[in-house]
Amino acid sequence: MTERRQGDRRSMEMRRTEVRLAAVADVHCGKSGAGGLQQLFTQAAAAADILLLAGDLTAYGLVDEAQTLAKELTAAAKIPVLAVLGNHEYEAGREEDIQRILTDIGVTVLDGGSCEMFGVGFAGVKGFGGGFDERALEPWGEATMKRFVQDAVQETLKLGSALARLRTPHKVALVHYSPLKATVEGEPLEIYPFLGSSRLAEPIDRYRATAVFHGHAHHGRPEGRTRGDVPVFNVAMTLLQRLYPDQPPFRLFTVPVSEAETREPATPGGRVANQP
Repeated sequence: MTERRQGDRRSMEMRRTEVRLAAVADVHCGKSGAGGLQQLFTQAAAAADILLLAGDLTAYGLVDEAQTLAKELTAAAKIPVLAVLGNHEYEAGREEDIQRILTDIGVTVLDGGSCEMFGVGFAGVKGFGGGFDERALEPWGEATMKRFVQDAVQETLKLGSALARLRTPHKVALVHYSPLKATVEGEPLEIYPFLGSSRLAEPIDRYRATAVFHGHAHHGRPEGRTRGDVPVFNVAMTLLQRLYPDQPPFRLFTVPVSEAETREPATPGGRVANQP
């Protein structure tokens, strides 16, 4: 009987013609938030094949908050989960502990890594600030400014390396900081340099990503496109709640796949394929 059920599952996967992604960011799970995110994750699991979490998963980067989030995910998300960390996860200096807690429950945490699920490739980094286009900060002047820009450059290089390793026809980039100005418009102009970096868009276009998901800009816009015409979605939860109050606060995106492309999802356990 077990062998038959496994065979039926393989047949179902071979007949798959699309992969549904549910993406959300900035859930800001707190220590006292037990049960608050279960409905969101349950709805996402019912609507999609893979759940993408684009950073700022905790309120203050505390271990207790990550443990609460892990319980919420375990109770509700019955599909593969991929995540990147956001700036909030670094607030208390416990980002490695947070990553371990998520990995222990089977979340694949991407930090310059890549993986394939159901024939779709995923690459993820946190990203960083620096500003956009002709107003992007340059590594000139004080050492502090040079270090700031270098961090943005390093995150860009990590994303490029992760995308380059993917051999799937469809590649999805998961970041926390925005790769373009269009999806942060609506935020105060003074904080644009801290919301993202257009440097991230270069590898996204070079490797012809299918879509990009990010968060961080709670008052930005939900969608934009890179110069290479790659769709970029801002999936900050508060933004989606405000714009679409009658819908669950996640972005649903469908990737078409052929039977030859379809593969089983990565083995649970948080393994990051090809991470340097």
